[in-house]
Amino acid sequence: MRDILQDIFGDEPPDPRQVARASLRPKTRARLYQSASAAEGAPFAVLLAAPTRPLAQAIAAEWDAQGERIDPVTMPLTRIANSIIDGVAPTTAAVAEDLAKYLGSDLLCYRADTPDGLVRWQTERWDPILDWARTTLGARFVLSAGIVFVTQPDSAITAARAAIPSDPWRLGAAHVVTTLTGSALIALALSAGRIDVDAAWAAANVDEDWNMYQWGRDEMALVARAARYADLQAAGIVLALTA
Repeated sequence: MRDILQDIFGDEPPDPRQVARASLRPKTRARLYQSASAAEGAPFAVLLAAPTRPLAQAIAAEWDAQGERIDPVTMPLTRIANSIIDGVAPTTAAVAEDLAKYLGSDLLCYRADTPDGLVRWQTERWDPILDWARTTLGARFVLSAGIVFVTQPDSAITAARAAIPSDPWRLGAAHVVTTLTGSALIALALSAGRIDVDAAWAAANVDEDWNMYQWGRDEMALVARAARYADLQAAGIVLALTA
C-alpha cells in the first residue's frame, strides 16, 4: 500500500512546504480499487495512518472520489497526510522552528499607507487577528508602513511561539497554512479556531484581491489560486478534525 502512495506522490521531502505546490501536469495511476473506507481500531488506516476516525474518513473520501485514474492534484488531504507522516512527525522541532521564523516578519505587520481602499481592507481583515494575538496570546506585534523591516519584540515572538501546535498533525497543517499565506499569525488563529478557512484566505490575499478589484482577473492566476485554496481548505480540515 505504501508503494502506491510513493508511486503517485513520489518521495515527499521533509519540508512540508512542498505540500502547497501542486503540479499542473501530475503523474497519475490507474485506479485499482473499488472503494476506500476507514478501518476499525486506532490508528485508523487509509493506506496511511490518520490520528482520528473523522480525518481518516475524509482522506478515504478523497480516494473514493477518484475516477479511473488517481489524480494527486485532487487529493490535498492525502498529500498533507503523506508529508506529515514522512516529514513532520520525525522532525517536529525543526518544523516548529521554521514556522516560528515567520513571526519575525509576518505579513500582517506590513501595512500599506495608500490607497485608502487597500488600507481599509488590510485593517478589516488583519486587525482582528492581531487583536486576538494581543489579547489572547499576550503577543503585541509592531506594525510598519510599507516594506521597511521592523524588528518585533522578543516578548511578542515568545508569546506567539507558545501557541504553535506540538501535535505533528496540527503542526504540519499549521505549517502548510503559514507557507501558503505568508503569515504564522493567520495559521495560529486558524489553528486556535479564532478564524475559519475563508477568513484566513481573505486575510492572506488582501493585496491580490485589491489588484484584481482594480485591474481585473488573470485566468492563469486564478487556476493557481484555486489550487492554493484547495490546499488551505485541506489544512483547515486537518486542524478541525484533530482538535
